[in-house]
Amino acid sequence: SVTGEDGKSATVLKQDISVTEDGQAREVLRLEKAEGPVHVALLVDDSQAGQSAIAELRTGLKRFVASLLTASPSSQIALITFGERPTLLVDYTSSQEQLERGISRIFARPGSGAYMLEAVASATRGIEKRELSRPHIVVVGTEGIEFSNDPYTRVLESIADSGAALWALTLTSGPRAGDTDETRNRSIVLGRGTVESGGRQFQVLANSAIGVRLDLIADLVLNQYAVTFGRPDSLMPPEKIKVTVSLPDAEVLAPSTAPRPRKTGDKQ
Repeated sequence: SVTGEDGKSATVLKQDISVTEDGQAREVLRLEKAEGPVHVALLVDDSQAGQSAIAELRTGLKRFVASLLTASPSSQIALITFGERPTLLVDYTSSQEQLERGISRIFARPGSGAYMLEAVASATRGIEKRELSRPHIVVVGTEGIEFSNDPYTRVLESIADSGAALWALTLTSGPRAGDTDETRNRSIVLGRGTVESGGRQFQVLANSAIGVRLDLIADLVLNQYAVTFGRPDSLMPPEKIKVTVSLPDAEVLAPSTAPRPRKTGDKQ
């Protein structure tokens, strides 16, 4: 995705884009709008920490679903909550009606904490198993208690392996958890995972801004570019990729981990 000065998606041309791998410049061969449906795992914190935001959360999530499916009817969204434990409310579907019914069933669970990292790891496994095209993970979370035991290194690896872009909204209006290993792991995944996968993290100070931020994520998800570039043959695959744009006030949101070589038997 490419953002403009206002943070919304921007239009660029091939000559505006540069690509390097491990610091070596690559020739950009093509730049075109990404086509085909997107697949979004929508992860929502329904732990006690989100109690005050439930009404605005439901409204914003329904707007997000409507925006995405109106613009791309063949896209699919899965709805998963992670208060107490990751729970699949609605499997991947293009049905706005089913998703809205699932969103209406979201309530804050009294006395519960969040299992966000576990939910992200589970979503990546589902993406890999289904071989989903243009996958995204959108996390709407809080700063409440985190109970997942998953280390951040393993979760970051699972995101990279899945090829999904991680997007995160963190609601800061509710209660905050203390400094624990679990909350530190969560912070690292949200900070590094969004940047390294080509997504973005947003801090939401007021519950009324939830819908606005979700609208922005929908805009960026729907307006992506596919960049094709040349790479010389090498025994050692590159580790890091950097995509930049020459336009003023513009920013590229792209994975920073170079595409991994395919395993034998993978489709080309």
